[in-house]
Amino acid sequence: MTFTWSPVSIINTILCATILILGYRNYKENKNIVIFSVVIAFGVFGISHILTLFGLGKSLSALLIGIRMFAYLCIIIALVLSKTESKG
Repeated sequence: MTFTWSPVSIINTILCATILILGYRNYKENKNIVIFSVVIAFGVFGISHILTLFGLGKSLSALLIGIRMFAYLCIIIALVLSKTESKG
């Protein structure tokens, strides 16, 4: 496992980690499931970027697809929940 220099993956990892930290701090204060769902999604996106940085993108491409689909599903759930919360 060797580190693969990819500016896009590094920037994405840093941004995911930032959103993860800020989102988790916000979740601790508010206990909002929508925020928690977004935090989970960006944590999972971060994991997929880290795997790519360590050269595992090609060998784990099917797993990465599944990981990213799960993260997108978390975002979809957050959007549906936010719509539900705004109504009631």
